Amino acid sequence: MNKIAERICQLRELMEERRMDAYLVPTSDYHESEYVGEHFACRKYITGFSGSAGTALIMKDWAGVWTDGRYFVQAARELEGTGVELMKMGQPGVPRLEDFLEEHMPEFGILGFDGRVINAQMGEHLKELLHHKRVSIAYTEALVGEIWENRPKLPAEPIWILEDCYAGKPAAEKIADLRKEMEKCRADVHVVTTLDDIVWLLNIRGNDIPCNPVVLSYLVVTLDKIYLFLNPAVVPDEVRAYLTGLGVEICPYQEIYTFVKAIRESCVLLEKGKVNYMIVQNLHESNKIIDRMNPTSMMKAKKNPVEIENLKQAHIKDGVAMTKFIYWMKHNIGRVPMTECDAADRIDAMRKEQGALDMSFTTISAYGANAAMCHYHAVPESCATLEPKGLYLVDSGGQYLEGTTDITRTFTLGPVTEEEKEHYTLVMMSMLRLGHVKFLQGCSGLSLDYVAREPFWSRGLDYNHGTGHGIGYLLNVHERPMGIRFRVVPERQDSTPFEPGAVCSDEPGLYLEGKHGIRLENQMFCKEDEKNGYGQFLSFEFLTYVPLDLEPLKVEMMEEKDIAYLNAYHAAVYEKIAPYLTEEEAAWLKEATQPVHKA
Repeated sequence: MNKIAERICQLRELMEERRMDAYLVPTSDYHESEYVGEHFACRKYITGFSGSAGTALIMKDWAGVWTDGRYFVQAARELEGTGVELMKMGQPGVPRLEDFLEEHMPEFGILGFDGRVINAQMGEHLKELLHHKRVSIAYTEALVGEIWENRPKLPAEPIWILEDCYAGKPAAEKIADLRKEMEKCRADVHVVTTLDDIVWLLNIRGNDIPCNPVVLSYLVVTLDKIYLFLNPAVVPDEVRAYLTGLGVEICPYQEIYTFVKAIRESCVLLEKGKVNYMIVQNLHESNKIIDRMNPTSMMKAKKNPVEIENLKQAHIKDGVAMTKFIYWMKHNIGRVPMTECDAADRIDAMRKEQGALDMSFTTISAYGANAAMCHYHAVPESCATLEPKGLYLVDSGGQYLEGTTDITRTFTLGPVTEEEKEHYTLVMMSMLRLGHVKFLQGCSGLSLDYVAREPFWSRGLDYNHGTGHGIGYLLNVHERPMGIRFRVVPERQDSTPFEPGAVCSDEPGLYLEGKHGIRLENQMFCKEDEKNGYGQFLSFEFLTYVPLDLEPLKVEMMEEKDIAYLNAYHAAVYEKIAPYLTEEEAAWLKEATQPVHKA
């Protein structure tokens, strides 16, 4: 019996003791974070699947993991031999998790989960869904934690203040704006548990989640007081004085559950899709819950002018690192032995040389067929050796004081096939077209997505992920509420219209399992365009300036507008990046960004 099977067996013994018929293990911490620290990696521990999204369900005689298209290939490999079945979300014949539970939970059964890692919206939905079967919900059971030997401890990194020259707006003004929003919806109390909202509001940062400079904390805001729940040991004296000046009272992290029990006869603003089930269950019935998106989420998404200017500087630094990396790769492949892991380590180090505080996510370094797995992560034990042929994909980013970056480039290491050239050209056309779209204010990513997919759909092709996601400022690399995709995914809130100041990725791709994967990604920000009798038009401006490989390009496939977009972009890349390169690198960049023309 392998270690995963042994762990599931131990979990089932606990389930039997407590008469549970099923146990849910999501990918989450107590704050609905997308990426979680090792202390919270319960789903990975119990199933072996290490992707950043997925939910495990353990029953008496069956176990499965639901995950999305980004992870189908990876999950199939990692779950092999564990006895855990892969449930490919959105695919024909694969039931949704809630439908599976409704069908397979027995009458008068018990569904268990740790109520701190299931959001209130999901918990209430499951309770209502299974009510007709008289199913009970056991939400105080943290069973995986009971069997996890040597579980990593909760992080306790010191927090620091993000100065106004980077934040662009003092925390006191942000707090005043939040209280105005509370008054508009007649809320007396606002419970905030999303970590990026908390640190953004207070202009603080930390290091409690890898690649995400946040602080494990909860926040309760009233019209005249603020309570911050965190490990008091992580607050240096300078930060404590700063927070006290903002009217913040520091409380121990776990006391949030006792605190909310004491709230009575208040209008409590919170977001059930983000606040955990345990907190909502602990609120007294005399309170009225106002369930809506945290006001800070929209405030945070619209970057202020200082943040936009800082982001431009961050992307110059990042562009220099990436351009130097591509130059180094192309000049050393076949001469210097290297693996996917070696390449990832090199770009990470080059970012640090340009001033990055950390990476914004774990670098995706994928060669050849490995790039067909959208979120593949190379590990030393099995990573591929790079050879002077085929395509190489690197998706990476950095955290700078000037902001967060996220960029993908796919480029040749040597000869490529005609199919690879055609697919690469389609991806480039798609990315450039979306970056040049012009649209009326009020338009959301649900509409804009077609601009990116048309070159693929017209040829019967597609890619199984969204085209763009919001990006934080020295915060989470994936930030709501704006995004670009054609499918309605309620929890992603991609129907939110774009507003000036919103920062978003532009990252179409094409993936052929067992053959190759291609993705190109720039960051861009939304800005006002012309205003006329039809209304206010908006457009995007690229923040990312890194060359696009011309070697695999089939210019004859491109329309004149695509060629114009590419040449203008490359002229800007050379102008912005060349001054920071060595003489040899600048000469190469000049050649790499030369204008292209149809024969």
